[in-house]
Amino acid sequence: MQAENKATWIWYPGDFEVWLGNIFNNRRTERGAMFPPFWKQDSHYVTVEFSKAFDVPEQEKITIDCEGQFNFAIDGKLQFPANEYIIPAGKHKLNIKVWNQATPPALFIDGKTIHTDSTWLVTYEDKLWIDENGVAHGSGIYVPAASWNFDSPDTPPSSFHLQCEERQPVSQHDIAKDGTLYDFGRETFGYLKVKGLKGTLHIYYGESPEEAQDKEHCETLDRLTSALSHQTSDLGSKAFRYVYIEKEEGASYDEVLMDYEYALHDADHSGSFRCSDEEINKIWDVAAYTMDLTTREFFMDGIKRDRWTWSGDAIQSYLMNYYLRFDTECVKRTIRQLRGKDPVTAHVNTIMDYTFYWFKSVLDYYQYTGDADFVREMWPRMVTLMDYVLSRTNSEGMAEGQPDDWIFVDWVDFPMHKRGILCFEQILFCKALETMALCAKVLGINKSNYRIKAEELRNKVRQTFWSYEQKAYYHALEDGVLNKQITKFPNMFAIIYGYAYEEQRQEIMQSVMLNPNIDPITTPYMRFYELEALCIDGLHTQVLQEMRDYWGGMLREGATSFWEKYVPTETGTQHLAMYGRPYGKSLCHAWGASPVYLLGKYYLGVKPTKPGYEEYEVRPALGDLEWMKGDVPTPHGMIHVEMDRKQIKIRATEGRGTLYYKDQQVDIKPNQEVVLTLS
Repeated sequence: MQAENKATWIWYPGDFEVWLGNIFNNRRTERGAMFPPFWKQDSHYVTVEFSKAFDVPEQEKITIDCEGQFNFAIDGKLQFPANEYIIPAGKHKLNIKVWNQATPPALFIDGKTIHTDSTWLVTYEDKLWIDENGVAHGSGIYVPAASWNFDSPDTPPSSFHLQCEERQPVSQHDIAKDGTLYDFGRETFGYLKVKGLKGTLHIYYGESPEEAQDKEHCETLDRLTSALSHQTSDLGSKAFRYVYIEKEEGASYDEVLMDYEYALHDADHSGSFRCSDEEINKIWDVAAYTMDLTTREFFMDGIKRDRWTWSGDAIQSYLMNYYLRFDTECVKRTIRQLRGKDPVTAHVNTIMDYTFYWFKSVLDYYQYTGDADFVREMWPRMVTLMDYVLSRTNSEGMAEGQPDDWIFVDWVDFPMHKRGILCFEQILFCKALETMALCAKVLGINKSNYRIKAEELRNKVRQTFWSYEQKAYYHALEDGVLNKQITKFPNMFAIIYGYAYEEQRQEIMQSVMLNPNIDPITTPYMRFYELEALCIDGLHTQVLQEMRDYWGGMLREGATSFWEKYVPTETGTQHLAMYGRPYGKSLCHAWGASPVYLLGKYYLGVKPTKPGYEEYEVRPALGDLEWMKGDVPTPHGMIHVEMDRKQIKIRATEGRGTLYYKDQQVDIKPNQEVVLTLS
């Protein structure tokens, strides 16, 4: 948090994330060519005005640093350009306009009592002044300025970067006369470094040795040429484990290294998990490493191929993050960047379901952090995005894909139409409307229409898609005809979102989720939700076996991070192919890390019941484990849980908790160990 009376850089809310996101999302390359995202990219406001009134007790000197060109006015009077000014004693209003086409206009002012912080107001010159309380002032919308931890004039927002650490390959093998294959030991991300280079090198990256050595089909490559006087050449960031380097005639180099790039985390405020099953421990470790690799300036999907922020991937990353690193700043950055700016002209990432996930991500963030200020910041953009959604509903108030929409759901290996009115989409839409109603309540805003629309939609979904005969939700309504295909997607979300009452939940579990005749889910993306539904039903032993079979299967195939998709029946290089490309599959994909979330929430059993862990519950479950222990991070400390067949121990630093085990209930108080003996 920003220290009191400490100057910090400030900017227009969301502009830093939009600017950084454009850099981030445009780093993707395919075979050396840049590959920008296919959705609309917004830009930061190039001219903004900062303002604040002060009552200065005595004359004081201030210094001004800007990212951009600026003018400075005291009480409406423009001053001659300078970086230092004397502010007379008394009441004054300071206004600074900053223009910057390249990076977000940002401001840093430091003085004895005058300094920039989040109490300043900022506008982008839209001439309709409304303060943070919604009060109109008649000349422009002023909102509280954004800030973070850029607390020195020498570290402006545009200087933000991740940490780097030099690493060496674990082995190298000469493959041809002029070709060498380097192995860095496991999937990694960073910058390849070639020292002492003379001449030209051709560099081929791979998540597997096959990919790195397949010069015609590997997903990423480089060509590096250096003058004789150059000692080190740094390349753009890449994902790889293996690197194959070929020298042109006459070329040479001394050494190949890498700068491993990573987001810095607080090890003392990170989740952990250990249990009696070493395979489950290995799965947790690799899942955590997968999360760390895909946690960058934003939460990205896969580190090799897309390297983009996707809302469907991100909402899972947020949830896993709450049980691993509790990096709330990365959550906020990603939510802001995904939303972008008004006007809304398309769904988030162009995908209807991803728009609905975006809404829920704001509510999840509030539940885990208690940060109502962020909800207040996002509320105007939640409203305009929901206005866009509502403008595209059909006559029944349901969300139906339009020609410019991508209806994703999941990558499936069985025939599944995505036309018409999908039950799955309506369930997500209903949750988005509920999110709007709940966030309005948090902010004290009377928006009962969202609650009413959610209730109406929920009833229509049940009336339209629920089959009393099949005891399941049907797939879709196409041109007025019911598509009676049954998939797991709408049915498991009805369980997770609490839309299935107890008897109906049990029916869905038997008729769909545990029915071997229903088409299986093969992506970790939807396995995340499938296994969550099974945990809600208390099937912890079965879920552990699913982890051993599915995630353990990837480990047995040599995975050092978890993949975009895993099909157990595939063998060898079949595991590397996707999208019709021999190495198209991402072997480090954020949605593959769901065991971190499942083990934290449903085995250690920790979740907030009031925002920000003001109150929380612990419902531990061993499944077939003999013992387990672990830590769950919260906004104010840690919750430690230990359990074996004889007892449960819990320690927590903050909040009021309740331990539930079978018919027993025990209060958990801060800094006091709770021990429950099991009969």
